[in-house]
Amino acid sequence: MPEMNIRRKGEETIVTVCDSELLGKKLEDGKLKLEVNREFYEGEKVSVEECLEAIENATIANLVGSIIEPAIDAGYISEDHVLTIEEVKHAQMATP
Repeated sequence: MPEMNIRRKGEETIVTVCDSELLGKKLEDGKLKLEVNREFYEGEKVSVEECLEAIENATIANLVGSIIEPAIDAGYISEDHVLTIEEVKHAQMATP
């Protein structure tokens, strides 16, 4: 089940989503490094549908793990912009 955190700073709505089991992990693949920092990612356990609703309203989204495929299917991110680090997918989204 994904964990989601929503932060609002000024006009920005920042949504972070990751798989619960990835919290606290440090992933590395050559020059690519990703720390799934608890302070940044930890939030409420929610459904994929709730995550997609939050991403719809986000100005910035940082996604790690199984949420990537539904976010691609919903058109929020492009598969061309997905990184894979230690077999874990990661993508970011920002709206203009």
